Amino acid sequence: MKRLLVPLAVAGLGAAALAAPATATPTWASDPLSPKPADAYSAAYFWLDANGAALKKATEFRVDAKDVPKLVRPSTTSADGKPGMAAPTGTTGAAAKTKNVNLPKTIGKVFFLDRGGDYRWCSATSIQSRNRNLVATAGHCVYEQGKDVFSKWVFVPGYYQGKAPFGVYAGAYAFTAYDLDVYDDYDGDFAFVAVHNGFSLAAEKTVTKAEYDKWAGDKWIKREEISAADFGKCLLNLGTCWSEGEDKPADKVGPDYPGAVVEKDEVGEEAYKDARTGKGNGYKFGEPETALVTKPEYDAYKGVGKKAEDARGNYTITRFYTQKWVKPGTSRKYYKGEYVIGLAKDAGRLGDVVGGQGVAWNQPMGQKVTVFGYPSAPHPDGDRPFTGLTPKVCSGKSGTKTYQVNMFKVETHQVLKCSMTGGSDGAPWLLRYDNNKRTGYLNGVTSLFHDQDGNDRIDFISSAYFDGEVADVYNKANYAATKTVVGPNGELIGQ
Repeated sequence: MKRLLVPLAVAGLGAAALAAPATATPTWASDPLSPKPADAYSAAYFWLDANGAALKKATEFRVDAKDVPKLVRPSTTSADGKPGMAAPTGTTGAAAKTKNVNLPKTIGKVFFLDRGGDYRWCSATSIQSRNRNLVATAGHCVYEQGKDVFSKWVFVPGYYQGKAPFGVYAGAYAFTAYDLDVYDDYDGDFAFVAVHNGFSLAAEKTVTKAEYDKWAGDKWIKREEISAADFGKCLLNLGTCWSEGEDKPADKVGPDYPGAVVEKDEVGEEAYKDARTGKGNGYKFGEPETALVTKPEYDAYKGVGKKAEDARGNYTITRFYTQKWVKPGTSRKYYKGEYVIGLAKDAGRLGDVVGGQGVAWNQPMGQKVTVFGYPSAPHPDGDRPFTGLTPKVCSGKSGTKTYQVNMFKVETHQVLKCSMTGGSDGAPWLLRYDNNKRTGYLNGVTSLFHDQDGNDRIDFISSAYFDGEVADVYNKANYAATKTVVGPNGELIGQ
């Protein structure tokens, strides 16, 4: 990976400063996502609430580019040291031999809110780490334009059509290349994210007011409107009940009073005839209303309307109305309620649940790689063959040379012939993928998409070349410690 030199602002610097030895530019950068359990709980709950409604609402995140970037000027290699590997860990038993590609449990989607507040996702995978808590994805799926990290960032392994079968894992700390963080340089477009223990929403439980007040997790009050009589009974039985508002009669006001509404005021026939037509108190309210009624209704009516019986024995009542403009009154409402807490279930450490792919760096190019992602975006010609609901796979030998992509300051991207589109950003490139064990070695993550033959179809994808600097970032992330968010009783741990 190339190093960018930081120009010195010479003006104003003293001789001592100029004489000081230069400090080596760092190769990595780290930023917090949701390091506190309370924030992690909030981020994960945001995506899990209402049966995963937010997960289903999210759309694929796309790199902001007017044109599909071209691969140019192939180089030789980008290795900057000896090859190295960290072995994978797995929780999936050996599968029956098959010609089909078995999907690893480690892959999934990362979800986050972008700067505009839109719900977004990218592809990602769990990888091996000493604390069993690392996720690998594209750097641009964690950092917006190499600056701020995205909010409510979580990883959902095994994501399938809106489901989170292994729970949701909130990001705690993000690690990426210094060049991406500072210069938005896509030669460093990768990120390793340390995540807290995952959890899922298990159930809800009705509790006492005291238990409700002590509960640190999700909680709410269910309420039901009841009558005044039932409210009295509830108080006698020491139930959870309360009232809101007050009984206040309507006040008669003018038609121009703010918020005034007109009501029917029933009057006799003569008063109606004397009323004027127009808008105001005492003015006519529409035409008289005549209704056909039964003999008992006719006999029981004692109002000011006009009663009539015709020769056929039909009974009618005609009512007359004038306008009455009022400021609406209010009435006291009565409720009974239940105190409810939401129980969550700890899923454990990510690597213990789904395993972790190995990591490799400074590897020879031109090797077979297997890529798993969730493509969704249309091709440049508008055709959209992928939905993003289920993972897809590309497999083949990567290019023997690295390429430049001028639009994104890239000098050393590795490439693979593949038609996956946006949404598979961050998809893992796995060397030596064992189809039975469903494990391999992460040697790249999908960064950019290319149309090399100019037919408005994606035909190549590219990734940062995983060299010794990537290994440095991975080593820093490897030591990141994260926390358990949910306790044994479904409660939130810590604040």
